Amino acid sequence: VEVLSRFQSARQVKDIVAGLRSGNVDIVIGTHRLLQHTRDFDDVGLVVVDEEHRFGVRHKEAIKSLRSEVDILTLTATPIPRTLNMALGGLREMSLITTPPAERLAVKTFVSEWNDVIVREACLREIKRGGQVYFIHNRVEDIARVEQRLADLVPEADIRIGHGQMPERELEQVMLDFYHRRFNVLLCTTIVESGIDVPTANTIIINRADRFGLAQLHQLRGRVGRSHHRAYAYLVAPPKAAMTADAAKRLEAIDSLEDLGAGFTLATHDLEIRGAGELLGDVQSGQIQEIGFSLYTELLGRAVESLRAGDEPDLDAPLHAGVDINLHIPALLPEHYVPDVHLRLILYKRISATETPAELRDLQVELIDRFGLLPEAARNLMRIAAIKQTAAALGIEKIDAADAGGYLDFGADSRIDPVALVQLVQNDAQRYRLQGSHRLQIRDDLSDLDTRFRSIEKLLDALAVKDSG
Repeated sequence: VEVLSRFQSARQVKDIVAGLRSGNVDIVIGTHRLLQHTRDFDDVGLVVVDEEHRFGVRHKEAIKSLRSEVDILTLTATPIPRTLNMALGGLREMSLITTPPAERLAVKTFVSEWNDVIVREACLREIKRGGQVYFIHNRVEDIARVEQRLADLVPEADIRIGHGQMPERELEQVMLDFYHRRFNVLLCTTIVESGIDVPTANTIIINRADRFGLAQLHQLRGRVGRSHHRAYAYLVAPPKAAMTADAAKRLEAIDSLEDLGAGFTLATHDLEIRGAGELLGDVQSGQIQEIGFSLYTELLGRAVESLRAGDEPDLDAPLHAGVDINLHIPALLPEHYVPDVHLRLILYKRISATETPAELRDLQVELIDRFGLLPEAARNLMRIAAIKQTAAALGIEKIDAADAGGYLDFGADSRIDPVALVQLVQNDAQRYRLQGSHRLQIRDDLSDLDTRFRSIEKLLDALAVKDSG
């Protein structure tokens, strides 16, 4: 097992790379430095990307280009929008770990403007209970000025600086000294964002938190509270009026979600704020407003389904919007039944998404339980939804029925019983007639609503292929 990072000398790196090429090194653990040597592996089988949010799309594509059959396991508390989108779209498998370690407490989070009293109090409280403080200031240019201000505010604190532009050995020494509690306030940039585990550091103050991404804020907050002590995170930001709309949303999200295991929920907020990114390009976020998220996920879901079934996705096929049913009757959830418009939209979506009669029945029971007995228009809606399920299974594209009759349009790949259709037309020519190869004409008195429903249901039942078993 070898390690590759900027802390190795050129000679050590040369020896490790030689071991990779010959296959003598079985496991190599590395920082981004490893990506410079992707061509030097003898035979890669598994790539584990820890803290996935620190790797851009190009980095991961470089890893993937090693071999097409490499297994990749990515670990992160806050996946980048593109990766999360792939997982939600079914292109990647995803598992969640939502159980915190024993005795771990959630981090108390406060969002406020800069206040000398709060900063002094936060630092002093941590120091007096024998702990340590992270103070995050992400600008190397004026970090020394912030150090002076902190020293004036909290003279009791022993402050040291750490950032990525320091020489390797000096930075390493600062981090070791902090770990061994030789000083109690580490003023640093986001260099501590990932992988730092100091159980005695249980207060973090993040200056200009509005300039950080949601994942960054969650990761930084995760540097504290890594033992059984209660930890505190202070996000210092300018007044709301001075922040961008997205920054305000990010701070609102991080403030509202401080439970343990909230990383996945935060990542979905990030996906909503930033957009889903490109699946095939190297853009991590955005690029979704052109067609809208629901249409995009529908297209993606269709392609994934085809590939799973072993078919080639037909990119030119029109989007299947479901069976078009028009029985010329009111079929809706009336306003007096479900007053909230947003809730009505959710219920319509749920009704159209049901796939089995049992699901539809459960939803109907839920509606009666929540809102009372169904009014006639809502009963019609549920009955049409049931017809739609049957028609979709038979590959029927359209059903239209009014007072004097109607018609059924069959899809190109309909799954009706052709023998049953021929018998129907021959035995009852007055009522049923074929128009071309794709339409069945119905002539009947369907002025009574119940008769209209029963006629359509009976017809669909007759056209279904009967199971001989």
